[in-house]
Amino acid sequence: MGSESSGPTAATAAFRCPLRPTRANRVRDTGEVRVTAAARRPTPADPMPEAPERLGVSSGAGRDLPPELGPDAIGVLEGRTFMFSDARGDVPRGSIGGLVHDDTRFLDQWELSIDDAPLLVLSAGTVDAYSAAFFLANSELAHLPANRVGVRRQRFVGDGLYERVELRYFGIEPVSIRLRLAVGTDFADLFEIKESGRDRTPDITRQHEPDGVALEFGYRNGTWAASVRVEADPPADVIDGDALVWDVHLERGQQWSCEFSVPLRCGDERFRPTVRGFDEAFDHGPEDPSTRWAAEKPHLHADVDLLRDVYHQSAVDLVSMRLEKTIAGEPVALLAAGLPWFLTIFGRDTVITGYQCMTCGPDVARGALIVLATHQATTFDDFTDREPGKIFHEYRTGELTQLGLKPYSPYYGGADTTALWLILLSEYWRWTGDDELVCRLRGNAEAALRWIDRYGDRDGDGYVEYATRSAQGLGNQCWRDSPDGVQFADSTIPVLPIATCETQGYTYDAKLRLAELADGPWRDPDMAQRLRGEAARLREQFNQDYWMPERGGYYAVGLDGDKRPIDSMTSNMGHLLWSGIVPDDRAAHVARHLMSDEMFSGWGVRTLSTADVGYNPIGYHVGTVWPHDNSIIAAGLARYGYREEANRIAMAMLEASRHSRHRLPEAFSGYDRSFGREPVPYPTACNPQAWASGAPLLLLRTMLGLEPREGRLVADAHVPDVLGRIRLHNVAALGRRWNVEAAGAECTISAAD
Repeated sequence: MGSESSGPTAATAAFRCPLRPTRANRVRDTGEVRVTAAARRPTPADPMPEAPERLGVSSGAGRDLPPELGPDAIGVLEGRTFMFSDARGDVPRGSIGGLVHDDTRFLDQWELSIDDAPLLVLSAGTVDAYSAAFFLANSELAHLPANRVGVRRQRFVGDGLYERVELRYFGIEPVSIRLRLAVGTDFADLFEIKESGRDRTPDITRQHEPDGVALEFGYRNGTWAASVRVEADPPADVIDGDALVWDVHLERGQQWSCEFSVPLRCGDERFRPTVRGFDEAFDHGPEDPSTRWAAEKPHLHADVDLLRDVYHQSAVDLVSMRLEKTIAGEPVALLAAGLPWFLTIFGRDTVITGYQCMTCGPDVARGALIVLATHQATTFDDFTDREPGKIFHEYRTGELTQLGLKPYSPYYGGADTTALWLILLSEYWRWTGDDELVCRLRGNAEAALRWIDRYGDRDGDGYVEYATRSAQGLGNQCWRDSPDGVQFADSTIPVLPIATCETQGYTYDAKLRLAELADGPWRDPDMAQRLRGEAARLREQFNQDYWMPERGGYYAVGLDGDKRPIDSMTSNMGHLLWSGIVPDDRAAHVARHLMSDEMFSGWGVRTLSTADVGYNPIGYHVGTVWPHDNSIIAAGLARYGYREEANRIAMAMLEASRHSRHRLPEAFSGYDRSFGREPVPYPTACNPQAWASGAPLLLLRTMLGLEPREGRLVADAHVPDVLGRIRLHNVAALGRRWNVEAAGAECTISAAD
């Protein structure tokens, strides 16, 4: 955990007495968000960053996907391990590719060559989320024409790297070649891969085996230590620096092969990759959580292949991003946020994905609830934006975090995560009836409510606001967390603290849901009455302060530090429908805007209206289309009875997936559908990403209208005619299994057991 502040008195004073923001100190047209509240300097007990980042720059800043690896860069992942390479399977030194595990890069060079010449690409791609195949050939050499030696590389990741290389010779005369695998490591922290970091070369040790069996690299910095070993079978004939070299003699038709195993060590933990083949499962036994989840998820039968293919791809991707932990002796599973930079727990992403996946079983929601509650803040700390009762935003385990140079151990800079955790707690209970867990987590829920009312509401105006106190904190602490993610319609940047609209909607929903728990398993009617009263007051006040009568009537994206409505028109309005904070007579206005030409691209709802000055179809939160965002919007539209509009979004998402092998990426560009025959990719989208993979599951639930109610699973189907009949078998709800069959508005539900 991050160091504590100098004491409760100092921390409380810094929190309660911010400088009043004024228009004079507002930053305009810079892409930054300025913190207007006073932020204390770290005390001697606080970790001091070597190079504080500019406020407002998220942990995803710097270089994104590796342009130097080419447009066909290939990434594979499992759990906390991923590897990016070019289409040859190579990782050139100096790129941002490599083998990464637990936020540390263990290989930054992995290049295969024949006679020091790079190989030619015939075909390459992923086979499963954790595996890839590369079909290559030799380049033109002085003594050998091109395409005489066929090369196949088969790669598997998970707790390290396992790779097979196979050569086949198709020349007429015998040939001798030199196969070289150049290996390197920089043990860079994840944040340094994307940005820049110190050169660890003088501190990296080598213990290579002279018989060619293995290369081994080690690194230590104080209490932080890591090592990586590259084991070869058969052993190399020569070790040349950090390269393994084989002298291979081939006759026509002859085959030669080699296997590499790359085990890792992080601190005291040792990891060894599993030797496996394509299409093998992730599991290591029938009781493995991934095995159980894959076996117990509902089976989808559909008249249309598209829906079935998207559902299957989402399930495969979600399994690949599962993280398994043990909390107080209890094994739990939850989902990492996405490849490549977010294979870790992100509070907001993890909670929303757990919600999206409820029809596939409650275990990832349960895991998210338990893990996030375990790390719920109990103290103040400026460096990590920690406040009592707050649910964390991001957890990292790399060197810079463990040595206190980065605030991610964990970092609490998310204003909406705490309310979202409460919503997931309620949703989990509605689907499972698990009184035991809900009662066990009651103290965490009450602490979360206290954070919302006391610390989230920074100035006592009834709204949850955000403003970082950390030199390395996020400027925007909502889901639109890029520096320009929240802006006025004229593109100017508001001052902090900011109270975004959807966070108020989440808070409203959370309080109503907890009132339901208070009436139920908590048996506290006074608490239930109080929470319903607070929710009603919030709803009334919100609809006075956030409603903009201009442009036909819509909701401002937030209030700035001067309590001015931030008047850009955004997709966040759809989250308000999802939360239920919108009065019925205003829902039609919101629905109309969301489905207008300015907001709906034909592939989905844009994050920002094209009529706003800051609109950019390839701007991260200012014009792109996000599948998770659209799944929430569709659920919100359906809640208010706008089923055709919800289906229009669902079909747009499904059709968009056709062009990305049935996988929805984190985001795609907001160009209008008439601009091209397929969605224009967003250049640095995470792919796969958990809440994008979870989006089709929530869209399917929305089309079926599935809800647990009064001890049964009920449905209110509105399936698009183009999808024909849908059969979803073995849905877990309320301790039973259910079969759902629907076509159009007709639906039947029966017990599966």
